[in-house]
Amino acid sequence: MNNILFDLDGTLTDPFLGICSAVNYSLKYFGKEAEHLDDLKKFIGPPLDISYKEYYDMNDDEIAIAIQKYREYFGEIGLFENEVYDGVEDMLQMLLDHHKNLYICTSKPYEYTIKILEHFHLDHYFKGVYGATMDGSRKYKKDVISFCLTSENIDYRDCMMIGDRYHDIEGAHANDIACIGVLYGYGSKVEFEAYQCDYIVENIQELTQLLLEGE
Repeated sequence: MNNILFDLDGTLTDPFLGICSAVNYSLKYFGKEAEHLDDLKKFIGPPLDISYKEYYDMNDDEIAIAIQKYREYFGEIGLFENEVYDGVEDMLQMLLDHHKNLYICTSKPYEYTIKILEHFHLDHYFKGVYGATMDGSRKYKKDVISFCLTSENIDYRDCMMIGDRYHDIEGAHANDIACIGVLYGYGSKVEFEAYQCDYIVENIQELTQLLLEGE
């Protein structure tokens, strides 16, 4: 595959502290602060509105306020409470050395995504960066991927998606492309198998080998 689409959170970087702290900050407004940040890991990956509704039974008005509070924290602090996984930069450079075209496809808003990539000096690896919109008009992974494919004129038959949650699998399959699930992120083998992920890898080394198979 010549065109490789990467999720960001849980795939290239570990956003645990920033995302979970921002969610907890938003929950404090409603008096629902979590006792342990680990309890909020489930917010990593899906669109925020879906998670607030699913896990805290918020209505639309509450969700709008929660997202506003989340962004108050995340936009100033949480963006940078993040870590690049060991081996990611070596993998990205190796893929470029083999003439692969690399793209970001994330449910995180584009504005935040660009700031994170620039802060961690990852932006130069990617030919294109695609994310959600702040107004929610594009938030599902399938729509982000579709926007990327259309904008870059990518043939879906020469494309692979890499992610760590079932949303990445659903988004890839909705666009008729295969998906690699990475187990070092926030998903699980059970989750990947349930959503019929095409390939599952344990670590960055396995991912790199799979992406370069046949080279």
